[in-house]
Amino acid sequence: MAFCKKCGAQIDDQAVVCPKCGVAQGAGMSTSDNGGFLWGLLGCCIPLVGLILFLVWKDTKPKTSKAAGIGALVGVLSIVVWYIVAIVIGLGAAFM
Repeated sequence: MAFCKKCGAQIDDQAVVCPKCGVAQGAGMSTSDNGGFLWGLLGCCIPLVGLILFLVWKDTKPKTSKAAGIGALVGVLSIVVWYIVAIVIGLGAAFM
């Protein structure tokens, strides 16, 4: 047996709604956590969004949050590499 998240009444383990107070229990609710490539791509294109999604989903959707977080990390590293290359090319052109 399990207990209701709100009122603490004893309920069935598979109960979707508490029979006493009517609050949804989360049992039987499916949340898709497939680590979606598109979330990673979004995180790469807009790193701030990827970071926010990582922080929001890290406990409830670990695979999807990891994809968004890795995408954000790749996006930030790409920007850093781009700036380093631009600086090196700029300095190289200045000395010629």
